Amino acid sequence: MSVVIIGGHDRMVDQYKKICRQFNCKAKVFTQMSASLSKQIGSPDLIVLFTNTVSHKMVKCALSEAEKCQAAIVRCHTSSKNALEKILGDAC
Repeated sequence: MSVVIIGGHDRMVDQYKKICRQFNCKAKVFTQMSASLSKQIGSPDLIVLFTNTVSHKMVKCALSEAEKCQAAIVRCHTSSKNALEKILGDAC
């Protein structure tokens, strides 16, 4: 399963990837908006939006890409380790 995480804290990127590996998922993490974000997202199975730490522009970009590849979208207000573990536990 491939997962794209949009938002979160910069210092947590390695922990997000480690958690995804524990659930046998490939992960891409974007904490900042880049110019080519829509091209970098690809076609994941699941998109996780940490809504507390993400800009509206990033959310719009992620939602439009999710529609194209018909990925599942999960919105979570907190960007904690426990929140990601619960999301992946429910999805897998």
